[in-house]
Amino acid sequence: MTPPESPAATPADQHHYRFHFPHVHLTSVFGNDWFALKAEAFARFFGTPVFLVAQTIIVAIWIGINVAGFWTFDVYPFILLNLAFSLQAAYAAPLILLAQTRQADRDKVHSEADAQHREALAVQHAERLALANEQTTKLLALVEQNTQLTQLTRELSQKIADLTSEIHQKMVVTAKP
Repeated sequence: MTPPESPAATPADQHHYRFHFPHVHLTSVFGNDWFALKAEAFARFFGTPVFLVAQTIIVAIWIGINVAGFWTFDVYPFILLNLAFSLQAAYAAPLILLAQTRQADRDKVHSEADAQHREALAVQHAERLALANEQTTKLLALVEQNTQLTQLTRELSQKIADLTSEIHQKMVVTAKP
């Protein structure tokens, strides 16, 4: 007896990321060209400790050079430094928002694929339970048949024993002179 073929029986259908494949065609907010990848990498870099430490060191050097008088290109109140921060914020905010939007799109697609995967697992589980119930029913029927055959064998063995005993008695009676 062979098990029934499930709807997802081919090796390609059994791939772990089979629910993610339909979403591969989606393009991201940034796109997939060189600029898009670099823009997202730059936006992600803004929140790292390396960026924060590097920016703090640059600002400290900037202020130190101007306060110490080594080179006074931006004297107190550091208007040029404020302009640099404003420029950085003007580019950083949209890049960070776009990176978050792109990540949200990826999260949504992964969430949908995971939901489909969980649903497929539930369907497969239900199929396995139904198959197990069917096999259990068949096993119970086989056990019942085995019990009936055992009873029939016992009854036939008893009849054979009775007949053998009866034949033996008749043979003994007729063999006595």
